[in-house]
Amino acid sequence: MKTLLKTEELAEAFLALVVFASLPYAWWVLPATFLLPDLSMIGYVAGPRVGAFCYNVAHHKALAVVGVLGWWLGLPVLMLAGTVLLFHSAFDRMLGYGLKYMTGFQDTHLGRVGTSQAKH
Repeated sequence: MKTLLKTEELAEAFLALVVFASLPYAWWVLPATFLLPDLSMIGYVAGPRVGAFCYNVAHHKALAVVGVLGWWLGLPVLMLAGTVLLFHSAFDRMLGYGLKYMTGFQDTHLGRVGTSQAKH
């Protein structure tokens, strides 16, 4: 099942690349903006509950609908934001980083992440 899920995430990441290729931005913009959703981890300074909420909002694929809104309004910057969000979230999930539970950063909807992963 993990292979199937990772293949699905790979397909979504590829879709984001195809969409990005149609945008009026240089290719360096994608890697330059790739880690921006991870700024949401700053929420963990306020504790695991706030951190998980911030992280999950920034990494929820439904947020990528902002790209569709950008297409509808003719705003390339919103299309870029949606594309980056989709690409980043799909890439993270390919690596096993899922949405976070409030118990801690390592506890995700895809399983436990990190050095203690083998214990679970």
